[in-house]
Amino acid sequence: MRPRTDPAWLEAQYNNRALVPEHPQFFARWAEASALVRAQARCVLDLRYGDAPKSTLDLFPTDAAAAGGAPVLIFIHGGYWRSLDKSDFSFVAPSFTADGALVVVPNYDLCPAVSVEDIALQMTEAVAWTWQHAAEHGGDPQRIAVAGHSAGGHLVAMLLSCRWKDVGAQRGLEMPAQPLAGGLSISGLYDLEPLRHVPFLQADLRLTPLQVARLSPAFFPRPKAGKLYTTVGLDESSEFLRQNTLIRDVWGPTAVPVCETVPGKNHFSVLESLVDPQGRLHDLALRLLGLR
Repeated sequence: MRPRTDPAWLEAQYNNRALVPEHPQFFARWAEASALVRAQARCVLDLRYGDAPKSTLDLFPTDAAAAGGAPVLIFIHGGYWRSLDKSDFSFVAPSFTADGALVVVPNYDLCPAVSVEDIALQMTEAVAWTWQHAAEHGGDPQRIAVAGHSAGGHLVAMLLSCRWKDVGAQRGLEMPAQPLAGGLSISGLYDLEPLRHVPFLQADLRLTPLQVARLSPAFFPRPKAGKLYTTVGLDESSEFLRQNTLIRDVWGPTAVPVCETVPGKNHFSVLESLVDPQGRLHDLALRLLGLR
């Protein structure tokens, strides 16, 4: 194996668009399906959860909520913290609203206009807003789970490690110590040190050693509450496979009871397993929501 600081090797490992030449087809299908969902499904768009320019979220209610409110799934998109938009991922919602979940898809500002740390803080605001307002939209604030893809998977792990009492105090809320039942991280990133050396990311992410230490959840103390499920496509690069097992190795099986690969899936097609009602990732998300 090449040294993990070799820029050329790291570029080949982490440049998923180069690894999957047909990636534009995935983006096109996601955008088309998402536009159709927003046009046809019941939804509330662009609700503001914070003060930053892109601190808005889309909310997809369910018609199948049980008494006491529906469990809530927050989905955080990827794009290396520097690209894509919540509107590209509305397609995630329908299979979960059909199962009886309220789905929330937050946006966030992108690097280099903001830092990765700024984005992580934005996501704490999105979760706090959801906890505070879910009941107004038929959701149960006691049953919130979060899922995320790629950079969104990193943010899932960060959220499970958050000091939620401090977040609540900043917003004038009496939040629980852990408002999240758990998180599903899909192709997540937990050790950001390699990304500091990836040429195509450096100008936008501008990661420093101090930021890497503050933003690498694999090296945080394992959360006292909230389970993390980590998953990755089996056809992804060896570095993404390593990242997937790293956090399980460090946090341990109590905090990370599921650490799996999805056969036949690359970095983009792995999301098919999340939205497929028969998919393994869909099943894992439903388990976190208490729907299976």
